[in-house]
Amino acid sequence: MSQAEAPPDRPLRVLVVLAHPDDPEFFCGGTVARWASEGREIYYCLLTRGDKGADDPGVDPAELAETREREQRAAAKVLGVREVSFLNYEDGNLTADLPTRKDVVRVIRTVRPDIVVTCDPTNVYGQFVNHVDHRMAGQVTLDAVYPAARSALYFPELYDKEGLEPHKVHELYIAGPVHPNLVIDVTDFLDLKITALFEHRSQIDDFESLKERLRKRMLDPESPAESPRFVERFAHIEIR
Repeated sequence: MSQAEAPPDRPLRVLVVLAHPDDPEFFCGGTVARWASEGREIYYCLLTRGDKGADDPGVDPAELAETREREQRAAAKVLGVREVSFLNYEDGNLTADLPTRKDVVRVIRTVRPDIVVTCDPTNVYGQFVNHVDHRMAGQVTLDAVYPAARSALYFPELYDKEGLEPHKVHELYIAGPVHPNLVIDVTDFLDLKITALFEHRSQIDDFESLKERLRKRMLDPESPAESPRFVERFAHIEIR
């Protein structure tokens, strides 16, 4: 599944960079749980705190952000994630600009992951319209991974002023892809993914309905009815 090799002094390290609290659980929660069970170190970086994740005009954005941050930390704990960080951009206003790219490069050079997981910036719509923040998060993360994080000539002030050396990511896993080329079996971790999602109580009204939707969406159609297989799909890219 993964071609990356960890240094001899530590396990494989994975950095998940997505837009909102609950995105990691929806996009790749089963894979995160599987990797954590295999001993990989998992780190989350959320670009926003989800301060627009409600339709009610009476909701206070700052209070909602605090709630969603707590929910995200609780969900990450369920899956075995080592650390969660937030870049605190405003929900709904993400752009793939240079300042945001620099912030993501800073996280990559700090965490120094072997693998980065993000989402597909080309996935605009399918069965639903993809949130613009998802697309921007995917684009800025890809641009940060290659070539910016690995080259000392990009954002040299991160080294000169913060001591952050360039870092080469070995693999990208792009979740929610238009053109997947990798399927990961998460059958044994589906219940854990659902349990983690249930921590996001501010976002989910009907847990039973969500559970059924997930099972239908993640079902491998080629698996036998008596022994269903559940999967998460990615576009997998090895970086030389």
